[in-house]
Amino acid sequence: MGRTDDCSLNRRGLLAKAGAVAAGGVAAGLAGPLAAAPTATAAAAGPQATAFGPVAVRPGDRRYASLLLGDNFRFVGRPEEIRVAGSTDQVLRAVSDAVRSGRRIAARSGGHCFENFTADPAVRLLLDLSPMDAVGYDAERGAFAVQPGATLGHVYRTLFKGWGVTIPAGGCPEVGAGGHFAGGGYGPLSRRYGSVVDHLYGVEVVVVDRDGTARVVVATREPDDPNRDLWWAHTGGGGGNFGVVTRYWLRSPGTTGTDPSRLLPPAPRNVLECVVVWNWDRRMTERAFTRLLRNFGDWHEHNSAPGSRYTGLYAILMPMHRVSGSMQMTVQIDADIPNANDLVTEFLSAVTAGTGLSPTLNTRQTAPWLHPTTWPGTGEAGDVATRRYKLKAGYLRRSFTDRQLGAIYQHLTDSSKNSTRGMLLIGYGGRVGAVPSTATAVAQRDVVMKAVYQTIWSDQADDAANLAWIRDFYRDVYADTGGVPVPNEVSDGSYINYPDVDLADPAWNTSGVPWHTLYYKDNYPRLQRIKARWDPRNVFHHALAIEPAK
Repeated sequence: MGRTDDCSLNRRGLLAKAGAVAAGGVAAGLAGPLAAAPTATAAAAGPQATAFGPVAVRPGDRRYASLLLGDNFRFVGRPEEIRVAGSTDQVLRAVSDAVRSGRRIAARSGGHCFENFTADPAVRLLLDLSPMDAVGYDAERGAFAVQPGATLGHVYRTLFKGWGVTIPAGGCPEVGAGGHFAGGGYGPLSRRYGSVVDHLYGVEVVVVDRDGTARVVVATREPDDPNRDLWWAHTGGGGGNFGVVTRYWLRSPGTTGTDPSRLLPPAPRNVLECVVVWNWDRRMTERAFTRLLRNFGDWHEHNSAPGSRYTGLYAILMPMHRVSGSMQMTVQIDADIPNANDLVTEFLSAVTAGTGLSPTLNTRQTAPWLHPTTWPGTGEAGDVATRRYKLKAGYLRRSFTDRQLGAIYQHLTDSSKNSTRGMLLIGYGGRVGAVPSTATAVAQRDVVMKAVYQTIWSDQADDAANLAWIRDFYRDVYADTGGVPVPNEVSDGSYINYPDVDLADPAWNTSGVPWHTLYYKDNYPRLQRIKARWDPRNVFHHALAIEPAK
């Protein structure tokens, strides 16, 4: 699976609606109870009933150019064939064809990869999974089934309309479930309910054996499942490593019974959202700026334990470059949480304490949960003129140091004229920290924030300047640890759904700590062993792929 981001930002450089609500687009698919998913044997034995595909699109076909592009226009591959699949059986045949013909294959669900994992020129068969977008309840497995091409918005809408439940996944409308789930997705409800993989019950995956035979495997979290390690690898191991996921099953741990409405977290009825904006004017001094960021970090450091009364509160601070004119913070909370409005007030007071800043905008509104969650007008389909970007990221265990805050201020007040340059500080922690670091492939379980560094532009001629800016910015923030967020008392590596090939480049990572430690920490050796078992021919790989154990 191609990795997909959690889309905490839109491509215009700001969180649409400040990103505090999980947004979703409309996708066709099964929006009611899903028939029991086929077993591995049935799926491998013959074609499934389907109304779509397969479709083979090659250069010269009028559809080729449109299907070629992912979300980041920096990367454009040139595959011999784009295979559009509508069923597990079609995926199985596509993988078999690729192995038999010696063509490198990559799978794409939503296309929101920050790097060129699916647009690598070496990929000769691009597998488009977007038609596989069914969402429903699988009574045979007692879990909700989600196909990889389903957008997050479609998932949220279907789960809510059918059963009043939801999952703590990401916040952009067109992100596909495929890579997002496999990479350990998170979103506005994660502080309250954990990572989405904390609710992952099973996966259906097309894998390739050592003799080149492609087959379908179902793996679950059941302790006696002989394929359990394959399930574990998809709880944060990232897409494009082990095979092609054709179905996910979701059910919260500890749930029992046959009532689907009790097998996943209940969706909020109403969402209280607060948006605060500060202008970049004479009051936004270095002292005020760094105090604001430090306060935001300190609050999360002290209020992100699994049992905190603030786990339902999710906030994102967006310090954009001074040329943008302003910076923004968005706060979201389930409006039915007791004293929700007071919790927001307490949070705002703590973040602004001692800054001397007065917001130019400070609004609060309450809306029914489904509307803002699935509203497609968040800019994700967006402005095609601003679809070139480079993102970097890092986990935080506590607030940045004073030196790091000074570096952030310096780069966000330089002579740049690009208003989309900046960063995001995203609240994390809460229930995420209730899960041991080895229980899933997501190793960073005691972090309280995610930091995202971004630059977005439109003209290919500006590639070099924008890449240089963000690389220098990131390197300076982490100058004390070789230019990257080496795990220590402040940082804890980075997030694989925000892939950054610079972490594997010794020109930019001078720490001596390998890229895979930054992403997976001590879970990497286990992922290597699983890779060796399930993809012994290394059919599925990319620039930051897990290497099989020797």
